Amino acid sequence: MVNGRFHNVINSPKPVLVDFYADWCVPCKQQDPVLKELKDDLKDSVRIIKVNVDKNPDIAAKYNIRSIPAIMLFKNGSLLWTGFGLKLKTELKQVVTSCI
Repeated sequence: MVNGRFHNVINSPKPVLVDFYADWCVPCKQQDPVLKELKDDLKDSVRIIKVNVDKNPDIAAKYNIRSIPAIMLFKNGSLLWTGFGLKLKTELKQVVTSCI
């Protein structure tokens, strides 16, 4: 994802959940179905995007991504929440619905 495009996406008035991952990361692969379930539950009230840290090192560096998976929640360009490691759907759902 191009840096400018990323910043346009996170400036949305709708909450944007960003999953920082790498193709070789096993916990990152385990996070995928959780995020799909979350999207199914919350539908259009949230946008979920994935950022590959190997392909987007500038974005990863800007947000101090030192371990993955890392999930960040943005709204109107502001960082509202950060979580590292594998996250449960219940935790993510609570975080997102608190800012809808």
